[in-house]
Amino acid sequence: MKIVIMAGGRGTRIASVNAEVPKPMIPVCGKPILQHQIECLQKQGFQDIVLVIGYLGNVIEDYFQDGSRFQVKITYIKEEEPLGTAGALYYLKGNVTEDFLLINGDIIWSVDIGRFLEAHRKCGGLATIFTHPNSHPFDSGVIQADETGRVTGWLTKEEERLWYKNRVNAGLHILSPQVLECFDAPVKRDLDRDILKPLIPQGRLFVYDSPEYVKDMGTPERYYAVVADMESGLVERRNLSNRQKAVFLDRDGTINRYVGFLTRIEDMELEEGAAEAVRRINESGYLAIVVTNQPVIARGEVSEEELAEIHRKMETLLGNEGAYVDDIFYCPHHPHKGYAGERPEYKTECDCRKPKPGLLLRAAEKYHIDLQASWMIGDGTADMEAGLRAGCRVAYLGEKTKDPLPEGVETYKNLLDCVAHILP
Repeated sequence: MKIVIMAGGRGTRIASVNAEVPKPMIPVCGKPILQHQIECLQKQGFQDIVLVIGYLGNVIEDYFQDGSRFQVKITYIKEEEPLGTAGALYYLKGNVTEDFLLINGDIIWSVDIGRFLEAHRKCGGLATIFTHPNSHPFDSGVIQADETGRVTGWLTKEEERLWYKNRVNAGLHILSPQVLECFDAPVKRDLDRDILKPLIPQGRLFVYDSPEYVKDMGTPERYYAVVADMESGLVERRNLSNRQKAVFLDRDGTINRYVGFLTRIEDMELEEGAAEAVRRINESGYLAIVVTNQPVIARGEVSEEELAEIHRKMETLLGNEGAYVDDIFYCPHHPHKGYAGERPEYKTECDCRKPKPGLLLRAAEKYHIDLQASWMIGDGTADMEAGLRAGCRVAYLGEKTKDPLPEGVETYKNLLDCVAHILP
């Protein structure tokens, strides 16, 4: 697969870090950003690379030359004048016959490209964009998608939005050569506005959602955060080709205040300190994954869309405080019948309702999680049993219950107290 890296950026917001080189050449731990990208690609077997260069492009070309020093083949597209984030793709028209990977040249990432490509091929769209949660969704464009991954909306940070799923475009895209048919001249084009968003009403734009490491360095603060993550090894560890560690979190009474069966969005309020606790999980390198029983679906008290809106509020509240969950798994089933308005299709015995470990096992399969290196945290004995059945370590929140806890289970007063004790 051909790789196209947009490396023409100037980087005015990060000029205080290094104004002498184009943004993709700013060093991170002794290597330019672009070199980190190219080495990650080469390690995964991708060697056919096109660099789109503009501002101080000679610096990039002099450094990488034909790519042989990095065991890849590099060719160049040179912008004589700025063509925006997509205008230079015109020069690929007629020269690319297969799907290609398009990457922003100013991000540090470590992604299993094989997984990304497989997801793109399965969805059958013209373009698939890599999305992930981040710690500042309030100043990012938010991507909305249905259960199949088909994009249904794209909200800019300027647009009014109440509750939203914390999923943002990370700067990696797999595109079909068919998208190049809209180019008839090398003029300034915007990738998001002119190329990707028009695919939404056609139903041809999809997302690949992953918790793998992708960060831009648009500000000095984010740059230094990336440097710290690189030095700690976090960048490479989050690649899904490696086994992951997770903190599985119950929802009610753990992240949000317990109100019994939560059926009204007005009652979704975070527990004190929960956002800080989740933020610490994010910073630790563990995945933060919610696993929750939601029998209100089977009982007919909440629809799937209403539950999704409740979860969007939870994600928005967390995001407002710089925290995020990597995924949410819920069990909609309830085995007991006799409720007015109940939904018979969900009145069944299942393998996902805690204390059974099905939700944790599904998450482990999806994200290559080492369960023995992971934690289950909750405020119920069912949480403890599900975690132990899955092979996790467990931690209980709150006072001792009338039901005895498994031997050796430590108790903590709340999620923040727990995370402070169990994570490195």
